[in-house]
Amino acid sequence: MSALYHIFRDAAGVSTDTRTLQPGELFFALSGPNFNGNEFAMQALDKGAAAVIIDQDIPTTDDRIIRVDDSLKSLQELATAHRTALGTTILALTGSNGKTTTKELIYAVLKEDLNTVATKGNLNNHIGVPLTLLSLKEETEIGIVEMGANHPGEIALLASIAQPDAGLITNFGKAHLEGFGSLQGVVKAKSELYDFLKSTTGIIFANADDSKIMAQLKEHHPITYGTTASAQFFAEVDDKNDTIALEIDRVRIQTQLSGVYNAYNALAAYTIGKHYGVSTETSKSALESYVPDNNRSQKIRKNNLHVTLDAYNANPTSMSAALQSFAKTEGRKIAILGQMNELGKHSETEHQQLVEWVQASSIDDYYWVGAAFESFVSADKYFSNIDQAMAHFSSNPIGDGSLLVKGSRSFTLEKLIDVIH
Repeated sequence: MSALYHIFRDAAGVSTDTRTLQPGELFFALSGPNFNGNEFAMQALDKGAAAVIIDQDIPTTDDRIIRVDDSLKSLQELATAHRTALGTTILALTGSNGKTTTKELIYAVLKEDLNTVATKGNLNNHIGVPLTLLSLKEETEIGIVEMGANHPGEIALLASIAQPDAGLITNFGKAHLEGFGSLQGVVKAKSELYDFLKSTTGIIFANADDSKIMAQLKEHHPITYGTTASAQFFAEVDDKNDTIALEIDRVRIQTQLSGVYNAYNALAAYTIGKHYGVSTETSKSALESYVPDNNRSQKIRKNNLHVTLDAYNANPTSMSAALQSFAKTEGRKIAILGQMNELGKHSETEHQQLVEWVQASSIDDYYWVGAAFESFVSADKYFSNIDQAMAHFSSNPIGDGSLLVKGSRSFTLEKLIDVIH
């Protein structure tokens, strides 16, 4: 690994995709069920790769080709070596909902005073985490590493790669039940981050209002935030308007986020900022300036229709939180809700419960996209796919009011924004 690390230090960066490879980068030939990166080794050299890491023999004598037993494992080991060599402070976060938004909020706060690197997009898996670590520079003071998982053991692996100094779990929710089996399975799998931090006496930030979170930390002393007086960073939340505000340390922070669930994400960022020396004034400015995008709680105005686009992902927990917040909105309320994926045997029950809740709520009108809803809703409000929904809303105006659009990523509900009126 020392020889490979020396090559990496002289390279322009790391790539795993010849389509985006830049000259001077180190190329790792990764393979999966439907692709074999080793087949692109020579193409990577032609595009200017400094060296290519392969784990299958290919007919070449080019000394820029480096043969290893496992390219993915070599990538992960290189990332750990780089993280260790730099000694950068690493903050890891995971959770069922709000990971990426919380990561972005933390980054917005910390980057004002510290040289900060954060996971790009949602590159939070066994490949994305190493790539984030390998993007750290000598001048980087803190790295924010998002960790995602849909099976037990994955967070433990990512923690062993990143070796975080501190961490946060946003919540435990009904996400990826197909892989985790149950909510208790989610708790156990996500808590693998806590297990690592406990074993290394790392710092844990925790939502004091979340009983499931606190139950995992009975023998630990986390830095807490919340709306209960016992929280070390106590805040009052004002959700009377379209966007939430926090009252903390006698300062009002008016965010551009909607939903009480986002108040906790913002409060986590504020707490972490204070721990790492960011002033209240700086945190206030950063949190107030943050505008959600990429289909996450994104606010869009179409004439007199106020749209909340939250179509990046959905599971029963995040759907419930979004709907409960949306139901408090004044005036006419309309919801277009997409199917929730990866629920396995729990899918039918969860979708039926969702339909029943919405129908009994203060939401005035609602539409459903995805086969999981078909048995529980009327045909005139149901679309099997996004194309059917787009065709309907292109010729049928929604009118004035507030609209929530939320569903799993695969349904691409954001496409509706172009046609609704």
